[in-house]
Amino acid sequence: MRFINPKTDIAFKKIFGSEQSKDILISFLNSMLYDGQPVIEDLEILNPYLAPRIRGVKETYLDIKAKITGNKTAIVEMQVLNVEGFEKRILYNAAKSYSIQLQAGEDYKLLNPVIALTIVDFQMFADFDKVISHFVLKEKDYLVDYLSYDLELVFVELPKFTKELEELETLTDKWLYFMKSGRNLQTVPETMSAVPEIEQAFAIANQANLSQEELEDLEHREIFIHDQRNAILKAVSTAVNDNKREIAKQLLNLLDEEAIAKTTGLSLEEVQKLKQQ
Repeated sequence: MRFINPKTDIAFKKIFGSEQSKDILISFLNSMLYDGQPVIEDLEILNPYLAPRIRGVKETYLDIKAKITGNKTAIVEMQVLNVEGFEKRILYNAAKSYSIQLQAGEDYKLLNPVIALTIVDFQMFADFDKVISHFVLKEKDYLVDYLSYDLELVFVELPKFTKELEELETLTDKWLYFMKSGRNLQTVPETMSAVPEIEQAFAIANQANLSQEELEDLEHREIFIHDQRNAILKAVSTAVNDNKREIAKQLLNLLDEEAIAKTTGLSLEEVQKLKQQ
């Protein structure tokens, strides 16, 4: 068997946001938000996956929205590219989903909590090693929770998850492994198939169960993501090199060429060219 990459936004929404994905999403959300405890007993997917609406659309919002137990709204998104302003967009979408619950003149007591769950394929928080982090409003100095616990941002950083297949223990471990490494498997491991919802997710992710149009869309999306990632890396590399050159220019009258090359990381030839300019 060959499986599609669940980290691709279209594939992610097909697996977790299709009409038949209710039980899958319940299991996944319980694992990411509540350490695998069955806190969420029921949900309603508000914007189910519709391939014809996605196909051919250059920019499509592919997040999953669901009403979960307790009248909470969960926004679930997969993000593979660390683009500028991404962290602000997450906060904006969560705040918007919270505020649009009310019509003009309605009582604020009618507002229900919003949880924004974002799975990222890059490192966001270098200060700690936690794979899953929860952010809520707190008092700055005493770290006391705000009186209304209505807005929560949860981030899952897949690169921080390093367990191998034989090390998987919890439901959370198994879902994280599915997200990070599931596409590399050729069969569904016994430890994974023991969870019916994960086995169902693998069935949806099986390429044999996808139409040719869906496979083409996924391939195009993978190419787009690959190109964007390379563009970002190139931009970062260019910015770093430009910064090195600026530093080298300031050192031209202070250090010899070899010392400047060693200090900045530029080659001796690059330093000599700067000196000739």
